[in-house]
Amino acid sequence: MTSEFVHLHNHSDYSLLDGAQRIDQLINTIGDLNMDSVALTEHGNMFSVLPYYNEAKKAGIKPIIGCEIYVSVGSRFEKKVRPEGGWGNNHLILLAQNYKGYKNLMKLVTAGYLEGFYYRPRVDIDLIRDHSEGLICMSGCLKGEIPEKMLKGDYEGAKAAAIRFSEIFPKRFYLEIQNHGIPEEIANIQNMKKLASELNLPLVCTNDAHYAKKEHSEAHDIHICLGTGKIRSDPNRLRYATPEFYFKTQDEMFKLFKDFPNALENTRKIAESINVELPMGEYHLPNFPIPSDAPTQDPDEYLKALVQSGAELIYGEIIPNIQNRINHELNVIKNMGFAGYFLITADFVKYAKTSEIPVGPGRGSAAGSIVSYALGITNIDPIKHDLLFERFLNPNRISMPDIDIDFCIERRGEVIDYIKNQYGENSVTQIITFGKMRAKQVVRDVGRVMGYSFSEVDQVAKAIPNELNISLDSALEKSPDLKALSKGNFKELMLHSKVLEGMNRHASIHAAGVVIAPGDLTDYIPLYKSSSDDITSQYDMKGLEELGLLKMDFLGLRNLTVIDKAVKLIKENGADIDIEKLSLNDKKVYEIFAKGLTIGVFQFESSGMREFLKKLKPTAIEDLVAMNALYRPGPMSNIDDFISRKHGNKQIVYPHPLLESILKETNGIIVYQEQVMQIANEIAGFTLSEADIMRRAMGKKKKSLMDELSIKFIKGAEKRGIKKNKAEEIFALIEKFAKYGFNKSHSVAYAYIAYQTAWLKAYYPAEFMSANLTSEMGVIDRIVILINECKKMKIQVKSPDINVSFEDFRPINKSTISYGMNAIKNVGSKALETIINDRKENGRFESIFDLCSRIDQQKVNKRVLESLVMSGTLDSLEGNRAQKFSAVDEAIKYGQLMQARKDKNQVDMFSSLTDQETLIKVPSLIDIPDWEEREALEKEKEILGFYVSGHPLLQHSEDLEEFTSFSFDDDQEILKKDTVIVGGMVSKIIKRFDRRNREMSFFDLDCIGGNVEVIAFSDCFKSYGSLIEEGSVLFVKGKPSDNTIPSELKVISDEIIPVKGIRNRLSQRLNINFFKAKPTSDVKEIENLMKLAKKYPGSCGMVFHLENGSSKRPVKVLAHNIKVSTDKVFIRTLRTKYGEENIWVD
Repeated sequence: MTSEFVHLHNHSDYSLLDGAQRIDQLINTIGDLNMDSVALTEHGNMFSVLPYYNEAKKAGIKPIIGCEIYVSVGSRFEKKVRPEGGWGNNHLILLAQNYKGYKNLMKLVTAGYLEGFYYRPRVDIDLIRDHSEGLICMSGCLKGEIPEKMLKGDYEGAKAAAIRFSEIFPKRFYLEIQNHGIPEEIANIQNMKKLASELNLPLVCTNDAHYAKKEHSEAHDIHICLGTGKIRSDPNRLRYATPEFYFKTQDEMFKLFKDFPNALENTRKIAESINVELPMGEYHLPNFPIPSDAPTQDPDEYLKALVQSGAELIYGEIIPNIQNRINHELNVIKNMGFAGYFLITADFVKYAKTSEIPVGPGRGSAAGSIVSYALGITNIDPIKHDLLFERFLNPNRISMPDIDIDFCIERRGEVIDYIKNQYGENSVTQIITFGKMRAKQVVRDVGRVMGYSFSEVDQVAKAIPNELNISLDSALEKSPDLKALSKGNFKELMLHSKVLEGMNRHASIHAAGVVIAPGDLTDYIPLYKSSSDDITSQYDMKGLEELGLLKMDFLGLRNLTVIDKAVKLIKENGADIDIEKLSLNDKKVYEIFAKGLTIGVFQFESSGMREFLKKLKPTAIEDLVAMNALYRPGPMSNIDDFISRKHGNKQIVYPHPLLESILKETNGIIVYQEQVMQIANEIAGFTLSEADIMRRAMGKKKKSLMDELSIKFIKGAEKRGIKKNKAEEIFALIEKFAKYGFNKSHSVAYAYIAYQTAWLKAYYPAEFMSANLTSEMGVIDRIVILINECKKMKIQVKSPDINVSFEDFRPINKSTISYGMNAIKNVGSKALETIINDRKENGRFESIFDLCSRIDQQKVNKRVLESLVMSGTLDSLEGNRAQKFSAVDEAIKYGQLMQARKDKNQVDMFSSLTDQETLIKVPSLIDIPDWEEREALEKEKEILGFYVSGHPLLQHSEDLEEFTSFSFDDDQEILKKDTVIVGGMVSKIIKRFDRRNREMSFFDLDCIGGNVEVIAFSDCFKSYGSLIEEGSVLFVKGKPSDNTIPSELKVISDEIIPVKGIRNRLSQRLNINFFKAKPTSDVKEIENLMKLAKKYPGSCGMVFHLENGSSKRPVKVLAHNIKVSTDKVFIRTLRTKYGEENIWVD
């Protein structure tokens, strides 16, 4: 198919919040129009180049790479408001004619962001002139310099501009005409016709397509509003004048420009003159700077020397199998040309370690390399753990090694700075990523623009199930509520949302990615500068890999920070530990795992994981490695099988004797990808490289390759004396498990970190939990979980105290942690630094006036002081919270007076400072009552995010204690068959749909003394779902999900009861134990009791527990003639009279 017309001026969703079509939509549309070429010209950027180039090539469509650049009026360095108004730029279309033009386009677009950005990424004429080679230029839309001048009546100015561009782009400059039904465009066509004739310049017609289909114009209009921060009803907002900015057919374009056949023909001529092939599959590694005094300058030889010396340090005497492994790996690395990669990685890891920046033991398949181990890149011995190098680097699968490194999250930036210093600022940058408009986000965005109220949009968004990456189509299938809403008042909202769903919303920085080039980055990729001045690549991680550039993940791992902080706190308290040299056979550590006490322990925190750990009862690091790998997406039955086999409850059967040595450590179950490779090697004689290719094919379900490998596998097995049917059985087995198999190298590395965190929890719990709390200071939900865990560990987290607390959480002793003041809302680190430094220098603060007289008022302002009062941080100072809150303004004035006196140095040389200070009277707190407890707690929660000094549940304490059927302090096991009743406050509600598409819910109950997870399956949710609201106080009656202890309870709910109705619903008998109460066997006492009981009629029976002769067991007597209520006043009266323990309800 060769189309006569080619669309040369178009935008995708990478023209952020302007273009309203995804790359796949764009390419599919061009295919549907039977066109063989298309250009993509984003606004000022090249974000879309690689996905567009690849998608077009795959579809057999010629990709034309371009950009609609912004050209500044005057110098790009001049950044000021123009006298005539506007942002001082015009549009211009540039298309890469060849690879040189592509490189020049990258230079221009980069400079637009890095040098010329002023509202838009601008270049100037001088820059265009310097980088014009290999580029075709079109004059642009109505915002182009030439059309704009002509429409303003400046024909001579337009003519001069056209001459200038034709000189910069000889025989490569075209006057562009468009017709979207806009009057100015019609006038411009005539102007351009005249100019083209006068200057003998060619015309070209375009349609400036911003969306695929005409009916998407409304959605595009909403998209524009999102980009400009407007609502659709705003009369002054930017809008496209007509709905014609879509991909028109060839016939439609011929009809529009029938009077300009040359303009149509020139689109084809331009397309045919273009030939840009991007170099994919080549590698561009930077040269590692080998020290000048090194014995060799050859990277392979230098790497070999480093590896050999590193191995000798680790192993001492190097036995043959270790030397053979080293030689094998070095040989593969040399043949693949990756010595520089390993040298670069080893260098920055060494820098981090010598700078005492915590580095992880390894991540991903790199831990399977003995070269990585010898160089210090990883801390995992691949020989000890039977890890495979080919899983990491396969000579039959040519691709760049991928060594991802975990660093302490707080110091990761130092390593990136080191890389920049080592290889040059112009050769290193971080990597871009794009935020997409997911289901909930797009509904909220579109609803806001369309003028719906927040509550209306919130209603629709909350009807979308909380599933990762769920689509609107899938949500409509699963949620009856959403379906109903989408057919009613929100029909149009859903229609537009579905068009815009999945489109790019914004650009941001990849959390970990860094790219390093062998020279100037802009020789390989364009660069982008964000509004916060962060410089990144314009191509994402996948694109950089395709171009063969060295990209690395410098990941910030919070748990490394936790370990580092905990070790430092331990050292402050007099103990010095080496976390890298722990024994891996410590029973006390494995008890932490076996009891499921793993909150705060890396990778083993989830409730599901904790349940399995209690069943597994790990006793060795191999158990942790396997559990880490098993608890992934896949059949959960594998975990139960693994546990049953470990404990001898299920027989371990190997499909063939040769598999025993491979599967023995995982109880006969294929758990790791490496085991799949080893089986192929052992059974079918595959090399490990071939086995790795088979593993990948299985994981990606590549059927044609699988069929081919199946034949090869069976033939190989037969050569080794294995019968065909057994070989087929083994192949089917590994095919089944391969898609769920996990990378053992990664699992081993992360099991080490898990063990280290569990060791710290076992031996230094206060320091460990302090470090954990500090690391999660900005995440309220996590703080709550960790504080609840501290309670279970009998560690008290005390409220913040200005005279005790520091910025971070710190252990006061083995059973007490001081609250970190950095977790207090509105109180910044500078304010805290001022307060803590003064406290260290001048001692305790006595009052709010004393505080204000001593600290810097600019850093500790009114907002800070109010937050300190509301959070309870000033409770140790004179007065109650209400008094101190009301005194804030006066305290600030007093502080200012004192500071002014000190600043003016007006102290008389013959009098003491104290005498002078008495001249300014210290104010007194006004006499007002403290806030009510509920008000104080709400203010506390507003500032801290949760309740610390008390809990609003305490007002329901009688009901909660009366009807909760267990105590959180009790370690007695609750069995799966038991019925439990528990009361508390609802939080963290998650709604889901079961397999039959019925709504269900998970939520937490915050209780006095603990926390319970609740599951309300569909039947329960249908009956009681309306009661499940954030903050509501209710009781749940149900069964534990498994045998457990109270502190780990997870309840499957059968019934949910609001706290107001609990006494009527659950009170069946009021028990009075006269047997122990003693005072009242006389008749008169019984009569008085009956009189009292008659004042509280109800439906509850009364049971008397009376003396039973010489028996130690009382006799129970039911009062037949009376029914009572369990009114709180009645119960209190009885308890006062007969004793707390002698009155109870059941």
